[in-house]
Amino acid sequence: MHRILALLIALLPLPVQAEGERAGDFDYYVLALSWTPSWCLAEGDARRSNQCDPDTGFGFTLHGLWPQFESGWPSWCRSAQRDPSRAQTAAMADIMGSGGLAWHQWKKHGRCADLSATDYFAAARNAYEAIIRPDLLRQLTDPVTLPPSVIEAAFLEANPTHTADSITVTCRNAQIAEVRLCLTRDLAPRTCAPDVRRDCTGTATLTPLR
Repeated sequence: MHRILALLIALLPLPVQAEGERAGDFDYYVLALSWTPSWCLAEGDARRSNQCDPDTGFGFTLHGLWPQFESGWPSWCRSAQRDPSRAQTAAMADIMGSGGLAWHQWKKHGRCADLSATDYFAAARNAYEAIIRPDLLRQLTDPVTLPPSVIEAAFLEANPTHTADSITVTCRNAQIAEVRLCLTRDLAPRTCAPDVRRDCTGTATLTPLR
């Protein structure tokens, strides 16, 4: 029985996520943009995050620039690069919502890029600023329930260098959560690998800015 169990375990597919990989060993980037009102409903309000205060105006903020494999992703990589200063992480709060998120993203994903903290945050900012976030979504005054494909179409119209295979929309708790865009290591649009190219289905709610 033990031998059969061991054989079955050996035949199970390995998880696509790994941890502690060598920095610089990745294939492409995923640029993750979070819709702040959804994040506030899911987590931010409970944390009493300043990002969720009324009239802050945060819409699609930068969640992170994530090194990615063609299947899975590296995280918590071993790197000789020096960690960013508090001033460096605080300087990302205007597009990330908080310096704390910038610090966490550096530890989990940034080290895997094998760039200095200065270069990694510059790349993340450049990638974020190169994407036009549809202004129409910021003009909502009431929650709307819609297919995630509508959000994708709005991004494609605003960013014609991307295709439907380079953008995916994710949901959480029936809310539009994130738009994720796939980029080469040089930050040019590219097709997402199958494990990233999984749009949420059905309908979801887009909550207006606070």
